Amino acid sequence: MAWDTAGTKQRLLDAGARQFAAHGFAGARMDAIGADAEVNKERVYQYFGNKRGLFDAVLADRLRGLLTAAGAPGNGPDGVGAYAGALFDHFAARPELARLLAWESLEFGEAAGAPDRADTCATQVQLLSRALPGLSALGAAQLLLSLVSLCAGWWTLSHATAMIAPDATTADRRLELIAQGRALALGAIASADAAEASRSAAQNSAVR
Repeated sequence: MAWDTAGTKQRLLDAGARQFAAHGFAGARMDAIGADAEVNKERVYQYFGNKRGLFDAVLADRLRGLLTAAGAPGNGPDGVGAYAGALFDHFAARPELARLLAWESLEFGEAAGAPDRADTCATQVQLLSRALPGLSALGAAQLLLSLVSLCAGWWTLSHATAMIAPDATTADRRLELIAQGRALALGAIASADAAEASRSAAQNSAVR
């Protein structure tokens, strides 16, 4: 029977996601990952080179489509709320992702695939700017970071989540994220309008 290379790689990626999410990069053990995947750990080195290579591949696998899968935000606060719901769905389908991102920030000086990931983020910032006309680039960037952080927090702060909202179901959390995404968009618009009014007042004062 032919060896199922693709299937073996995916089992290692899934096992790596579980082990790295639970223990971090430093704490995860290669033999535990192999045992979890029911694969000889030597396959890890064969397919991914080393432990860091596996971690980077795991994160790329879980990250794939995080922002693009949410699609372009619809216009206005309601569109941003729907976008927040789509982001939440991605995290919910990949519960290890939020913790993997946290471990990456804590344990590595540089993110894997940073240029490509930065380009994807820049595109989403531009889309949010178009969805909310008048919003500055920094305002759109902060809005995107806020939405991602709100979604990820349910999994990175699992103990706090259990204490603060012990009875909240996944559906409850999603609905709340949509509402908060809309509220954040409204707040961003109000801040942009206030900043523009302040600039106009300053210009008028200077002219007098």
